[in-house]
Amino acid sequence: MEDLISNIEAIDWNKMAVDIHEKGYAIVPKFLSGMLCQELKSLYENEKGYRKTVVMERYRFGLGEYKYFDYPLPKTIQILREQMYPKLVPIANLWMKVLKIDRRFPTTFSELQQQCHDNNQLKPTTLILKYGKGGFNTLHQDLYGDVYFPLQTVLFLNEPDVDFSGGEFVLTQQIPRAQSKATVLQPKKGDMLIFTTNFRPVKGTKGYYRVNMKHGVSELHNGERHTLGIIFHDAIS
Repeated sequence: MEDLISNIEAIDWNKMAVDIHEKGYAIVPKFLSGMLCQELKSLYENEKGYRKTVVMERYRFGLGEYKYFDYPLPKTIQILREQMYPKLVPIANLWMKVLKIDRRFPTTFSELQQQCHDNNQLKPTTLILKYGKGGFNTLHQDLYGDVYFPLQTVLFLNEPDVDFSGGEFVLTQQIPRAQSKATVLQPKKGDMLIFTTNFRPVKGTKGYYRVNMKHGVSELHNGERHTLGIIFHDAIS
């Protein structure tokens, strides 16, 4: 666990802030060791520790499966939530400021969680996803209630072009009065992607304006793909 905290502290957060502010996302390469990737991936096969399993095809979310962890979370995941959140708060609050949104996020994860619980958002949203051949995830936003944090992360637990092919991470942004723009990413095993939950600010000639964004996963051609999603706000259901 100390290695994980050290990895978080070692990130150049000034550079991350610039990338996220300018693009709506940033990649932290080689954030997890191969051993930790395997450890996290193996959690998927556990029968206990989850509050809900979602078969994506049943809800027309895509083709694949994901599981929401239940409280108490595995220690690794709890540390990621607690230690990553304070690093991202300055970016989130800058976004609120430039977009003139009357909201400021608290400095600690426990304070954000208390806000969620006061709003009856009591269920954890961290999840692990598994895709096989033909699997995909439709474009969506991870909003689970009125209280939500505008940034989240995903950790990649398989090596592309080795464990699977296809399955790119897709971000789209809907620019007002224009066509949507798509960004396609293929992070490697152990990489962490930080990205916007539902919108980001873009600077125009008259100041900043809000651009809505969604994310998804393109179709896998073969193999298996596992990812761990760290969402900081809790859910009503």
